[in-house]
Amino acid sequence: MASTAPVAVTTARFDAAYLHNPEPKYPPLSRRLGEEGKVLLKVRVSPNGQPTIVELERSSSFERLDEAARQTVARWRFVPAKRGDEAVEASVIVPIVFRLES
Repeated sequence: MASTAPVAVTTARFDAAYLHNPEPKYPPLSRRLGEEGKVLLKVRVSPNGQPTIVELERSSSFERLDEAARQTVARWRFVPAKRGDEAVEASVIVPIVFRLES
């Protein structure tokens, strides 16, 4: 009787340097008002590395920052998750930090 070994699953990634994903632009009004924060986005990544759904997982407390992050990440490319050698749809959490330089 042949046993079936579990198939390794790797998670989707957004941080590979060769993807050249740009950082979100700091909204000018948020910069003037001194708004800073961390946005967590839940991104559903297709097998071809495209984001299909970008949802707010945790707000920065500033709608402008949240929306700037969401719009930028919706245009990113991802390394898809894999089950063995097969690319599969999966979700990944993407942190975006808006911090004004001192």
